[in-house]
Amino acid sequence: MSLPSERGAEIGRRIGVGLMYGLWRPRVLGAWKLPASGPAILAVNHSHNIDGPMVMGVSPRPTHFLIKKEAFVGPLDPFLTGIGQLKVDRAAADRTAITRALGVLAAGGVLGIFPEGTRGEGDFASLRAGLAYFAVRSGAPVVPVAVLGSTARPSRLTKALPPLRSRVDVVFGDPFDAGDGSGRRTRGALDEATERIQKQLTGHLENARRLTGR
Repeated sequence: MSLPSERGAEIGRRIGVGLMYGLWRPRVLGAWKLPASGPAILAVNHSHNIDGPMVMGVSPRPTHFLIKKEAFVGPLDPFLTGIGQLKVDRAAADRTAITRALGVLAAGGVLGIFPEGTRGEGDFASLRAGLAYFAVRSGAPVVPVAVLGSTARPSRLTKALPPLRSRVDVVFGDPFDAGDGSGRRTRGALDEATERIQKQLTGHLENARRLTGR
């Protein structure tokens, strides 16, 4: 099974940064906290449709996001695949997506995940176990990322987007290990890892809001 293209993800990063800076005013804080090399998992809150492209564009390294298969429609399918993104079926245990995501980490790449599963309040209140599984299985550090955009004025395009030309803050947090160091991959260990992750991500989001005044 071939891995998603690292070169494609770098092209996607360049497209993303051009598009995001063209339509909004990103302010990026703490990007240096993402390890310069080796595997890493970006755990991103999800309240706007631009969260993925925004992080993909401003991240210092090419990122392979797990994206719901429903987004891979029409011409978007070959485009998203071409820029190294991963299609995942959220309704079932998608073994192909899991294998390819673990392959990204095994090759020392960056995997992007929305641990809340779907776009919502973006407050990390409801986490799925997928992030814990990838973190514990791979041993890769988790880097929390808070995307904070203005929702005061609904966009004319869609309520799922921040107003055009508004400031969007992207705040990277300190990397942390989700596991307890034992290497256990039992259901109990994953539950404990999920709790540990939720505490870290919620704390990062609170700090990011204080830092940005959002």
